[in-house]
Amino acid sequence: MGELTTNRLWDPGPKNCPSQYARMIPGTSAMPHPRVATAAAAPVVDEATPKRATARMPIQELLPHPTGDRLLLFQLVAADLMVLGVVCGAVGLISPAWGPPWAYLPAFAVLVTLFGFSEGLYKSAGDPCPAGIIPILARSTLFAAGLVFIARDEPHLRAAFATFASSLAGLVLWRRLEQLAWKGRRREAESRKTLIVGGGPIACALARGLRNDPLHRATVCGFVDDDLPLSPVVLGRIADLDWLARSEFIDEVILVLPGQPAQAREAAEVAFRNHLDIRAVPDLPPGPWPDSGIDEIGEVPVVTLHREALPSAALFLKRLLDFTGAAIGLVLVSPLMVIVALLIRLDSPGLAVYSAERTGAKGRRFRCFKFRSMVSNAEHLKEELRARNQREGPIFKIDDDPRITRIGRIIRRYSLDELPQLWNVLRGEMSLVGPRPHPVDEVNHYELHHYRRLDVKPGITGLWQVTARDCPSFELNMHLDLTYIENWSLLLDLRILASTVRVLFVPEGA
Repeated sequence: MGELTTNRLWDPGPKNCPSQYARMIPGTSAMPHPRVATAAAAPVVDEATPKRATARMPIQELLPHPTGDRLLLFQLVAADLMVLGVVCGAVGLISPAWGPPWAYLPAFAVLVTLFGFSEGLYKSAGDPCPAGIIPILARSTLFAAGLVFIARDEPHLRAAFATFASSLAGLVLWRRLEQLAWKGRRREAESRKTLIVGGGPIACALARGLRNDPLHRATVCGFVDDDLPLSPVVLGRIADLDWLARSEFIDEVILVLPGQPAQAREAAEVAFRNHLDIRAVPDLPPGPWPDSGIDEIGEVPVVTLHREALPSAALFLKRLLDFTGAAIGLVLVSPLMVIVALLIRLDSPGLAVYSAERTGAKGRRFRCFKFRSMVSNAEHLKEELRARNQREGPIFKIDDDPRITRIGRIIRRYSLDELPQLWNVLRGEMSLVGPRPHPVDEVNHYELHHYRRLDVKPGITGLWQVTARDCPSFELNMHLDLTYIENWSLLLDLRILASTVRVLFVPEGA
């Protein structure tokens, strides 16, 4: 893993860790300082804005709404291709005379999605089955079937009709089922968090526009303004933006700073440094400009200054790897898990599996499952033993912990206590590879730059587990986690998983 670049937030000192762990860190050069685009000019306040626009909207009333992004778009296209392949292939197996030729099947599926793109099928990727989608699916499927069967030497109308009807029925049924699941996820999923830098009529109108936007699921967390008094709505000053961006897990800032170019640039630099999307209200003459290429939120024009690049396809494949790996893993290790659970129950009183609250991606809390390796009242004894903590920073860990049971020492030695977390991976709360989930009380002691660690899902294994598992330095732990985040790729995940298997066969202390 020598090609990894290191993050600039860790200062390796001799007191942090023995030298053999320092050699595991590839390089020590700082990351280049990012260039920040100049902030947009100050917006013009329209004097004709109705007075109701000046009313401040309580943040609690800014309800979330559905959104569309490239990952959802990729999933919809992949699902449509798969459904077409399954349906048309099934028809061909049942009656070859009624199905499309096997050689033409890939071309037919691709043509359906291409025609769908031209018809706006995937324009609103947030809702898999919006109004008016059935006519679009019918036209796309009809055009694709017509082209494919016209290309045959001997067109068969029966086969063309059967392909069209079965494909349309399969796509409509799949999207209806997906819509039901989407509505359930929509009720549970957290929305994109937005912070508006600036106050006044335009900022309030922008907040109302985000609340009423039918295409984007956004929650306005509040406003940042140097002049307005602090309140539950005005969360702080521009100087506080660094901390607010991390502690509130902000995804995007929108700059609404009329006549304050220096403050706008300062806020943009902070947002860029924290890997946030940046949009701004531009200085435009009044009136609609439908061909300008500028987005509108409500009646407020907004331009995008910076958008964090997200590898949507790679993230989809990572989730696919997590789901497949967790499902296969649970099936393969289920007999071992039963044996471990029985040994735990025989060794000490209490449940074999316990769950504890952990902090996940974007600060979301979840119940993390583990095999119980300690006595049942271990949490109550933690405070009594805190003076013996052998880890630096907020992490609590001691060697020869008296709370660990006999079976607990064995399953910790071979990391068998982590096996129930495959269920967390299956549920989407964790990943196979990522930073370890820290307890809530430890996260409460994070410093500002530590919050970068919570940008991704926690994992069962990670870079720290396969390189410096025994090092007591919290800063080294944090450094390795941030190095993983900044250099993440599917190949890196596969290499860490392979190294984890090797480490498991050479047991070390947990």
